[in-house]
Amino acid sequence: MKIKYLIATLFILTAIASNTYAATAANEADMPVLHIQASRFVFTPSQISVKTGQTVLLEIEALDRQHGFSIPELGVRVDVIPGQKVVLKITPTKSGRLVFYCDIFCGSGHEQMAGEIVVES
Repeated sequence: MKIKYLIATLFILTAIASNTYAATAANEADMPVLHIQASRFVFTPSQISVKTGQTVLLEIEALDRQHGFSIPELGVRVDVIPGQKVVLKITPTKSGRLVFYCDIFCGSGHEQMAGEIVVES
């Protein structure tokens, strides 16, 4: 009798987990994906625009060497390694400009490796 309850409980939990994962994957599939490439001293594009409250996925890849990607106002910071794409989900909640920059020294000119997210209302 206990085994039947255990099996039934596991079945229900598996079904709930599968539905939750499927719903999350479907929601992310509907989100805009903004591609950013990092290479020595530049992000391309260096400016992107989103709407206030809009959730977007940033897909970031390094073309030449390891870079950092930081958006301090959103508490975001990741390493971007060549050959590996990093996907970040962000939802800016107020309009304005958010600066992003490389925070791993990549040589002379590193100080200019920055861009901005324009958050429009």
